[in-house]
Amino acid sequence: METTSGSVAQAPAAEGGQQAPSARRTVDGYLRAPFPWYGLDEAFTGPRWLMQVGTTADGAVEHGSIGHGDEPTVRNEFAAGGDQDAKEKFAVVVTVAASPSRRSADGTGLLEATSVSSAAWLAGVGLLSFTWPGQMDHSLRDDWLEQQTETAWVLADDLDGADWSTLSLPVDGVPTAFHYRESEFGWVLAGSTSAGVHLGAYGRGMSAYGLGFAVVKDIAAYA
Repeated sequence: METTSGSVAQAPAAEGGQQAPSARRTVDGYLRAPFPWYGLDEAFTGPRWLMQVGTTADGAVEHGSIGHGDEPTVRNEFAAGGDQDAKEKFAVVVTVAASPSRRSADGTGLLEATSVSSAAWLAGVGLLSFTWPGQMDHSLRDDWLEQQTETAWVLADDLDGADWSTLSLPVDGVPTAFHYRESEFGWVLAGSTSAGVHLGAYGRGMSAYGLGFAVVKDIAAYA
């Protein structure tokens, strides 16, 4: 899936209560999407924040992420499943437009189709981006990240394999089957909706069991 990402970490409001330009750019990327965005449903009452959108080679918004809970940071003192509990508790929902293989807008190239595997890979890579195994030297992390990113792709391409289990979670109130896996770094899941999008999610410190997903009614409110 050929995409580019626009970093859109949540920005503070400017003086006088007006949105800062960076915050405006953040939500603009989400508003350009021709598909609905998903987040955790109303049962989750904690903080929510915009993360980043990804675009196709011709500039169309194809996917994006919304965070819930604590905003994660990259640090090398924690590996999930160790003796120490996670200090950060977060879940990120990735929405991916369900698109067939198609010509680019200028007719010069072919854009790859998206699938549940696309959502699973984006979620897997998202979790890795906030992971730094304990005791790993800074100079080794890039090599580790490259290796783990390739592994995430292999796993996402084999959703029926032994590394995945099935988890039923509500999407807009309807029980929906998700592919689910856990690792020492957190959890990843992926599935499809009836709204023309695939969903991926990842998290750490928050259990995936009991989560529910729903369409975001007003994405501008997240800015």
